[in-house]
Amino acid sequence: MSKTEVITRKEMKGPDRFQVAAAEAAGWAKAHEKQIAGGVVAALVVVAAVLGVGQYLQAREAKAGALLYRALDAADGELSSVPLPGVQKPIFQDDAQRQQAVLAAVDDLRRQYPSSEAARTAGLLAADAQLRLGKADDAAAAYQGWLSRAGADDSLRFAALEGLASAHEAKGDLAAAAEDYARLGREAAFYKDRAELERARVLARAGKVDEARKVLSTFAEDFKDSPLRTEAQERLVRLGGK
Repeated sequence: MSKTEVITRKEMKGPDRFQVAAAEAAGWAKAHEKQIAGGVVAALVVVAAVLGVGQYLQAREAKAGALLYRALDAADGELSSVPLPGVQKPIFQDDAQRQQAVLAAVDDLRRQYPSSEAARTAGLLAADAQLRLGKADDAAAAYQGWLSRAGADDSLRFAALEGLASAHEAKGDLAAAAEDYARLGREAAFYKDRAELERARVLARAGKVDEARKVLSTFAEDFKDSPLRTEAQERLVRLGGK
């Protein structure tokens, strides 16, 4: 998974949801001030308390976000056995060292801010790192755990589902991987053409060539505007289709 697939710096600077919640709470207190003991004074105390909590949580999320950046920087680090003058990114001897650095940064984030949004997002980084380290079982469990806690409309579900498919394929569970890609196509419409192409590939690997041909034979019609149509046709030809 690339750095931008997880979360962008621009997105991290967007409107803070705690500020929105605090504003809503202030509005509620104003509308219900006659129901609050002590009248206006009590209402102001409630608003001040809510805003104070909001500011605390905002600062907490900012600190958690900084730790997430550390994990992202590690994931985006350079590989080199010699110093690279002028390079601002972290430099690692090999990919295993890079992935271990990602896991260490994620563990630090989870330890300090376990309930933060940054920690939840970092779960995908950790799953990817496990997969890259060849720990397919751990990666699959991490992806499944993240998906079980994510909302149905979470914008990162496609990344978790694709990662889960890769983990199942790495384990040799091709049937599960094919189902993961089918699920990815159902849950992420913008990614459905790529998901179907990958599902066909996995089906072919599993020896289900007829099923793979069926997927690829209708690809051009199903995805008329897809830039993957040529690739799908080439794969169909390699499988003996037309």
